[in-house]
Amino acid sequence: MNRLAHHQGIHKFFTMLGLALYFSKPVMKHLVHIVDAMVTKGFSGTLTDLHHGSFHPNHRTTLSHFFTKSPWEEETLLRKLQQWILRRVERSSKRENSPLFVSIDDTICQKTKPSSRATHAIQGCDWHYSHTEKKSIWGHSLVWLMVHTMTQAFPFAFRLYDKTAGKSKGKLAIEMLSSLDVSRPVYVLMDSWYPSQTLVEACLKKGFHVIAMLKTNRILYPKGIAIQAKQFAHYIESNDTPLVTVGEERYRVYRYEGALKGLDDAVVLLAWKADQPMTPKHLHCVLSTDRELSDEDILRYYAERWSIECFFRQAKDQLKLDGYRVRGRRAVKRYWILVQLAYVYSMFESNSDFSDGLDLLRKRKGHSLVEFIYRAEKQNIPIDAVKKQIHVA
Repeated sequence: MNRLAHHQGIHKFFTMLGLALYFSKPVMKHLVHIVDAMVTKGFSGTLTDLHHGSFHPNHRTTLSHFFTKSPWEEETLLRKLQQWILRRVERSSKRENSPLFVSIDDTICQKTKPSSRATHAIQGCDWHYSHTEKKSIWGHSLVWLMVHTMTQAFPFAFRLYDKTAGKSKGKLAIEMLSSLDVSRPVYVLMDSWYPSQTLVEACLKKGFHVIAMLKTNRILYPKGIAIQAKQFAHYIESNDTPLVTVGEERYRVYRYEGALKGLDDAVVLLAWKADQPMTPKHLHCVLSTDRELSDEDILRYYAERWSIECFFRQAKDQLKLDGYRVRGRRAVKRYWILVQLAYVYSMFESNSDFSDGLDLLRKRKGHSLVEFIYRAEKQNIPIDAVKKQIHVA
């Protein structure tokens, strides 16, 4: 029977990435089936779902083997995907005449803590503190790097944060930034957990600017006197703070230019939402190493960081970034790379955002299935053979 129509789209995307030069036909076939299953409605992350959702002709154990033992190079796949993403965002950024943004953040893939008797625990899990849930969670902690323009955001790279390996999240971020070679101006966006001196210096050394949230106890040096930002805020009157509008929000903003701990010269915006009192409790401090930017642009650029939060939510809700049952380190890493591949493929297909792409692919799959059954009927293929092919037998 001929290949389902929607598989051709995935295959075409892989060919465009240049994967056919590196991977055998059987590997390519597995990849097509897996991406297809991941974008299927109701996918839960299990191998059974991967098997069913893509009408995979081989036995389920071949899938498990594909993740755990098969000798294909997942790093090659990732590298080709990254090259394609960079070409794509550079083109968009040139066309839109806007900078490139790189967002750094981490997320936890929660797992159930195995009992002490479990012989096969998932490798690389640990207790990680979740700032959203305000408690420690058992699972994998992943540091992600997103590359985006004002209109599209692509998941670019990730690293497993392994407490036992002794590399900080900041160090992992620096490793990932090193593979970013672009000719457009870049702003690296991060929340207040990341802008350590070493990470900011690594960005500046690459010619990238940093826009980051700072903790309010960060030391500033107005007129050469060392003072925490939140203490300094006591001296700011509301008539020192012009109103700045970003999207729907309005902020009162005081612009500090000068030294802060670990940096000789930068801008720090002390900002309050216009409808909140100007107390240290409601204070937001935003750092920009680019002193040419206006207050509005600094806040507008920082707001672009939201795209990484959206990616985490979509990748978990729709593609089950945290739903895997494979246990070995390499198998889990391969799973994450394939989720990333499925995410980017959905964006590619709709030429816009992930949700539109996913809707489109799910509709297309439904049509493709109907056409498949229709063609089988015309060719007088026995109904049991059709059922078997689409896993309803």
